[in-house]
Amino acid sequence: MRLVGGESSFPLMRMRKAKTPALETVDEGPGLLAFEQLFEQYWASIYRLLRRMLGDPAEAEDLALETFYRLYQRHLDLQPEFNIRAWLYRVATNLGLHSIRGSTRRERYENTAGKALLNEAPEDRPAEILAREEERRMARRALAGMNPRQSQLLVMRYSGLAYKDIAEALNLSPASIGPLLVRAEREFEKRYRALAQEDL
Repeated sequence: MRLVGGESSFPLMRMRKAKTPALETVDEGPGLLAFEQLFEQYWASIYRLLRRMLGDPAEAEDLALETFYRLYQRHLDLQPEFNIRAWLYRVATNLGLHSIRGSTRRERYENTAGKALLNEAPEDRPAEILAREEERRMARRALAGMNPRQSQLLVMRYSGLAYKDIAEALNLSPASIGPLLVRAEREFEKRYRALAQEDL
């Protein structure tokens, strides 16, 4: 089994050992085996999505586990035509955006601290590294301030989801995804530029 983030235990093992009634009462039958296959198939992509969104490996792992726990709670009710990949991306994106919005104040403090570090950075730590961190923080702040659907569209598209999967995850027409993405990109750029001006 693949390890994530260099940890000594696979996240699924931690999830199965969790002290929750739902997990304690399930037998090691075909349902659990099917869930484990889904977990192994989609874990890496959901974890990467959340890590890119949040920039914090530990928080990304926690929210990825929460995403799969929600799938676990409902996987026995899934219909054959259910798009599991799109559903996982939608849930993970919602959890990630909720986390970003909840940490807006913290992001402002980190932003200020980042500037101080940039000014005091030793010669052996290039300013470019800190500048990239600053850009990521501003991107998260811009996403947090946008309409939730626009944020979801951008995160899903730039995480590699096809228009069809995005449309299914957000209950939209596939033909509408292109124009909606263009508007979302413009809104993101406007907000990002405004944040950059504030920080000058």
